[in-house]
Amino acid sequence: MGKYLIKRIITGLLSVVVVVACVMIMVYSLLNRDLVFAADTTYTHQSNNQKTVYKYSKWEEYGYLDYVTYSDYLSMLVDEGEIDEDTRSSAVSFGRTADADSELVSEYVQKFTEYYESRGYTVTRLDAVMMNAKKVATGGQQQLYAYKDVPLITRLIKYFSGMITVDNIHNVEEDIGERGLTFTLYDPVYGGEKLSPAIMGNGTTHKYLLYMTSSFPFIHQNLVSINLGTSYTVNSGVDVFTTMTRSQGSYVSSTITYPSGLTEESADDLHSATYLAGSLGTSQVYATRYTDDYTSVQTVKKGASKIGYSFMIGILAVALSYLLGVPLGILMALKKDTIVDQIGTVYVIFIIAVPSLAYIFLFKAIGGKIGLPTTFDVEKLKWTMFVLPVISLALPSIASLMKWLRRYMIDQMNADYVKFARAGGLTETEIFSRHIFKNAVIPIVQGIPGSVLGALVGAIITERVYVVPGAGGLLIDAINKYDNGVIVGVTLFYALLSVISIILGDVLMSVVDPRISFTSKDR
Repeated sequence: MGKYLIKRIITGLLSVVVVVACVMIMVYSLLNRDLVFAADTTYTHQSNNQKTVYKYSKWEEYGYLDYVTYSDYLSMLVDEGEIDEDTRSSAVSFGRTADADSELVSEYVQKFTEYYESRGYTVTRLDAVMMNAKKVATGGQQQLYAYKDVPLITRLIKYFSGMITVDNIHNVEEDIGERGLTFTLYDPVYGGEKLSPAIMGNGTTHKYLLYMTSSFPFIHQNLVSINLGTSYTVNSGVDVFTTMTRSQGSYVSSTITYPSGLTEESADDLHSATYLAGSLGTSQVYATRYTDDYTSVQTVKKGASKIGYSFMIGILAVALSYLLGVPLGILMALKKDTIVDQIGTVYVIFIIAVPSLAYIFLFKAIGGKIGLPTTFDVEKLKWTMFVLPVISLALPSIASLMKWLRRYMIDQMNADYVKFARAGGLTETEIFSRHIFKNAVIPIVQGIPGSVLGALVGAIITERVYVVPGAGGLLIDAINKYDNGVIVGVTLFYALLSVISIILGDVLMSVVDPRISFTSKDR
């Protein structure tokens, strides 16, 4: 079993890499990269050469290519000690056309061109766009840059190597004083009066690396971060994992003691404080609340996260599906060809034949008529809001369980070993419990982990119809807005859940039926 699991995990992880690679090929190579500017108002307001430069700088930010300007090249030479700052200042201003370059500028433009062309870059020079003989048009300043598409293997290595990061005291580049970790039994967030252990850092990205609160799971950490990819349009500048797990809704205020000693009612979550260089000296608000540049904080909100809402609805739907689908499937098999079986068959055919959107709207209309909420309101959350989404999500799963369990049981009931057991004197109850049901339920059991973990993914149609702020529509939003970071991140999340589901399903199946073994025996 151990060898099987190791082999399956390795195979699964390789499959995840292949899936992510395929998605990256599609979004970064096959799709028109100009589409990422479809909703970019800044891009539409650019003109002439400035519009081209903005385009290439954004393509670099979105991970399409490596983009270097002539000015960046000269700064690199200064950092490496090849030229001094005076030389850089003299060489950085190149002419409106190549003929207008000074001798020094021509020398370094030539070096820039040779340096990057030898490394596979394409060097482009845009002459100034003129309104007249003396005046440059708006956005028409001369430009010189080099660019190269990021190879797939480089993109994959960079993505997976940065997926998990561990905070450390050398993350902050600025001079921050003595770097190190501090352990305290009395968290300053609570005014130093409440026994609450915490580990804080100086030089780390997060101020609090480990801390305790009164909310589940009680012990929280910022030491290890999961990075699935940065969003550029869906939730600009925020990582996909944070987008899925961050709470939603209105702010929740409480009495907060800031590092300066100031106490006030606020929704700021001081435990989320991250380093923001130079912020303390730029804002009076920061100066009255903080004593260092750990000033960037998130806020506490009353609602659950996208994954939270999706999982609550999904897990309730899974529970309802098995509570109804399994006994109804058994009943259909035991009452084969009777009115009970026929009614169940009609329901199964109805769910299969009718588009899901149609019966979801049908049940939404019926639920609205009897007074059930038909939309989700995070601010006024009531348990009745879950009823219609859960039922709508459970309907196809119930039908599937009924159909397959009925089939598996009938197959087992007609098997030869059942006839032998009956001839051996076993009662129908013993035959059913020891043999028929136990064998018929094995394929059903394998799907339980997938159903449970699938609840984290959310349901696209159901969540859209009932306005549930879940994770189901995240991938669709990303595709519509050409947000490649979110597309890749959500795909990776789905792929990992699928691999885990398959492995857990196999393990659970072997637990239910010890006869199933995943180990090979030498013969």
